[in-house]
Amino acid sequence: MAYTTAERDALQKAIVNGTLRVTHNGRSVEYRSMADLKEALRLVEEALATEAGNPPPRQVLLSSRRGLCR
Repeated sequence: MAYTTAERDALQKAIVNGTLRVTHNGRSVEYRSMADLKEALRLVEEALATEAGNPPPRQVLLSSRRGLCR
């Protein structure tokens, strides 16, 4: 789904104001918690960055039960 910067701005404004309801283009969404709202913002920002050709960096966690082989 393509997101717009206006949708991102609406999410940011709701976070700054401490409200859980976001209204954009006549549609309202009420989030259950601030964590859900912040997760929605993260997803929108990630999608916008990918569309602009700047995908977010990914982290890879490696673990081992043995030492390094020589």
